[in-house]
Amino acid sequence: MRARIVGVRHQRTRKRGMRGRRGQVLKKQITKLDTNRALFQQSWKYGEEAGRHSSGDIDSMEQQAHFAWHKCWPTLSKQLDNYVDVMQAGKAFMQGYARSAGRSMNIVPMHLHRSAAAVVSACNEEATLAQVIVQLKRLPLTEIVVVLNGTTDHSLERVLDHSRVTLVYEPNRAGHDVGRALGAKVTTAESVLFVDGDMVIAAEQLAPFLYAVDRGDDVALNDLSSLLPAFARQDEVTRMKAYLNRTLGRADLQSNSLTAVPHALSRRMIQAVHPESLVVPPKAQALAIQHGLRVTAPSQVDVIRSNRLRSTNVGSGNPVAKLIIGDHLEAIAEWLKLAGQEVLAPTLSRSEVAYRRNT
Repeated sequence: MRARIVGVRHQRTRKRGMRGRRGQVLKKQITKLDTNRALFQQSWKYGEEAGRHSSGDIDSMEQQAHFAWHKCWPTLSKQLDNYVDVMQAGKAFMQGYARSAGRSMNIVPMHLHRSAAAVVSACNEEATLAQVIVQLKRLPLTEIVVVLNGTTDHSLERVLDHSRVTLVYEPNRAGHDVGRALGAKVTTAESVLFVDGDMVIAAEQLAPFLYAVDRGDDVALNDLSSLLPAFARQDEVTRMKAYLNRTLGRADLQSNSLTAVPHALSRRMIQAVHPESLVVPPKAQALAIQHGLRVTAPSQVDVIRSNRLRSTNVGSGNPVAKLIIGDHLEAIAEWLKLAGQEVLAPTLSRSEVAYRRNT
C-alpha cells in the first residue's frame, strides 16, 4: 500500500512539473507574440514616416523604400532573430510606407548586410524573360546580370526594355551552366542568386536563398527532397545526385544539387572554387564541400512541375540526363584526385577482419 501511495504522489508531482513547464513555454510564446506585435507596429510607423518624403516615379519610389528600410534596420534588428520575423517586420514597414506615399510598393522588403546580385541565364525565352526580370527587381539587388546565349527570338528586346540590367550577349549557344559561370565572373556582389530565364519565380520564393547566404551560408540549394519519389521510382539523375552527396560525406543533402535553380552562392565560395568550375555544377558543389564551406538547402521552390519540357530533357536517357550524369562523374573524379590515396585504400574483407581480430 505504501509503495502505491508513493507511486501516486510521484505521478502527481510529475504532472505538476509538466504543467509548470508547459506554462513557462506558453508564457514565453505569449511574451514573444507581444514583443513582435509591438515591433511590427513600430516598423509600420517607421514606414509611414519615411513614405511622407517619397517622390518621383514608381521605380524611384521603390528604390527610396528599399533605402529607407535599410536605414531604419539597425533600430529593429536586435529583436528580429529569424527569417519569418524579418519578413513580417519588412512587410509592416512597406504597408506604412505605401499608406503615406499614396502608392502601392510592389517590392520584397528584406535587409541584406552585403551587396547582392542575380544572374539570369537564358536562350530563346521571350515569353518569360521579362517577368523573370520584374520579379528580380522586387528584391534589394545591386545588379541583375542577364546572360543571353544563342538566342534567335526576341529575348534581346525583352532585356533592353528594362533599365538597371547588365547584359552579357553571346551569339552562340553556350548552355545554362556556362551562362551562370559568365554571370558569376561579371558581377562582384558578395551574394549571387542564380535563376533561369524560362522559369518565373516569385520574389518571395527567391528571398530565402539570398537571406541564407547573406547570413553566412556559402551555398544555398533548392531543397527538392520532399518532392522526389521513393528510391525505387527515382530516375538515374536523382540517384546520381544523392550518390555524390553521400560520397562527399553530406548524405543530409540527399539529392539537392547545384544543377537545380534557384540557388545562391557567396563570393567566398565563387572565389574558392573559381567561377569557371560553375560550368560543371556538381563539380563546383564537390569543391565547396571539400573546402569546408557551408552548404545548406534552406528553402523549396517546386521547379519540377514548372520545368519547361523540351525534346532534350524528356524520356529515359535523354541528352540532358546524360550530360548531368557525366557532370557528376567528373565531380567524383575531381574528388578522388583531390582527396588523395586514403580514399582509394582497399578495404579488408570480412574474413580478414575476423582473422586479425582473433590473432
